[in-house]
Amino acid sequence: MILSNEKKKIALIGYRLSGGGSDKVMANLSLFLAKQGFEIDIIIVLNEVSFPYTGKLVNLGLLKNNSNGLFNKAKRLKALNDYLQSNKFDFIIDFRFRTKILQELILARFIYNAPTIFTIHSFLIDHYMPNNSWLTRLMYNHCLANVALGEEMKSLIEKKHQLKNVVTIPNPVYLEEILEKQDEEIELNFDFILAVGQYENEIKQFDKLISSYGKSILSQKNIHLVIIGEGDQSKLKTIILENEVSEFVHLLGYQNNPFQFMKRARFLVLCSKNEGFPNVILESLACKTPVVSFDCDFGPRDMIQNLKNGILVENQNWEKLTEAMNLLVLDEVLYHEIKENTFESIKPFSLEKIGDLWMDLLQKHIE
Repeated sequence: MILSNEKKKIALIGYRLSGGGSDKVMANLSLFLAKQGFEIDIIIVLNEVSFPYTGKLVNLGLLKNNSNGLFNKAKRLKALNDYLQSNKFDFIIDFRFRTKILQELILARFIYNAPTIFTIHSFLIDHYMPNNSWLTRLMYNHCLANVALGEEMKSLIEKKHQLKNVVTIPNPVYLEEILEKQDEEIELNFDFILAVGQYENEIKQFDKLISSYGKSILSQKNIHLVIIGEGDQSKLKTIILENEVSEFVHLLGYQNNPFQFMKRARFLVLCSKNEGFPNVILESLACKTPVVSFDCDFGPRDMIQNLKNGILVENQNWEKLTEAMNLLVLDEVLYHEIKENTFESIKPFSLEKIGDLWMDLLQKHIE
């Protein structure tokens, strides 16, 4: 808890309050920090809001026009600067991916005017800091902390950039929201496995998952594959046709409530090339649904105990992934043993537990 009677102010800065994993973490953290007595302002760049949050919302996305030209970007940057300068924040926490070096240098060194924490949410750390280590140290060595989601990510950042202020805080799972929403009805009258994520790029590899599903016994057992998330469906529809599984693979698009699907799925599949700390694993386990996942960098091995609460598959071994999916269908005894362990396994990642790690970091700098 906060030691001072004076209410401390925190600015949480992200791209949006919808869709992405880092945005979900920002929303969840706002709920926890508000309960600890902080005054929370959430500043977003895109006008997209669907996650539960607490605090004052500053929506810079409302200033964005269709052209999104240089003048419009400068207008939003000035609005951010003016807002930060007119509000005396005690902390700033940045959840955005940061690829525009000049813009980020200006933000880190000149606009962010309070002790700042930068978060890194992917194995692809150059999405959050320049590939040039000198520039990275110039931008981020002076800040309060750089938060990595796991020890492997922390080691990667320290080894590559020699930063001295990297700490590890995993993503939390907000159980209250999941337990409230998981019982909502869905209009699917068949058994299915589930994959969740954006397919705007190829990192999630849903095209290969469809092929792997097509080679499995699942369709023969009348167990379908449901994929929820945003992106261009045309390529996936082509793969579905090529694998002759049109009756069994369903692309349902973005869903505001993925938990109702997670609860009813036989298991969730994660087959990414790389990750940071995929929230969907914790969310699925919270719904008492096992997870089959590649042992990719980073995250799955921190959450999945092989053959305890899911199956960790040799990274990018698609044949083994198909075998793992078959195993959880054919071996009912193993499946139910794994399912029994799911909910208990996520307790170390509860919002309260992870929130305490954030409080420890902030408390060190509260006068």
